[in-house]
Amino acid sequence: MSLPQHSGTPSDYNQPQPGSGARQSNGLAVAALVLGIVAILLFWTVFGGILLGLLAVVLGIIGARRARGGRAPHRTISIVGAVLGALGLIGSVVIIAIGASILNSDEFKDFNDCIKHASSQSEKDQCSRDFKQDTDN
Repeated sequence: MSLPQHSGTPSDYNQPQPGSGARQSNGLAVAALVLGIVAILLFWTVFGGILLGLLAVVLGIIGARRARGGRAPHRTISIVGAVLGALGLIGSVVIIAIGASILNSDEFKDFNDCIKHASSQSEKDQCSRDFKQDTDN
């Protein structure tokens, strides 16, 4: 009684056979999707919104181009990742613009000068009340 002969090793079963039409995986699409989701969640930070959003957009575009050329699957995932990254990027830019406009406003400059010259806690509290009144008007 002899054992049957196998033509391949166990690792050969995981390899795509020539001519089978198997395509490569699109790791860029998955990376763009993950980075896009994180960019949306962390858009209020410079690192999360701008850096991760920009990376998601770039990887999503590259992944979509590869998928369009037939070299990789998951074109839709690439596009969703790029869109989420762009939304995170836009949200972060808006947050930075609002912050910069507040910091450059006359009311904030007056408040900052008032706090610098205040010598007691009651004077600092008065500065805060004046700032609130200036911004409410």
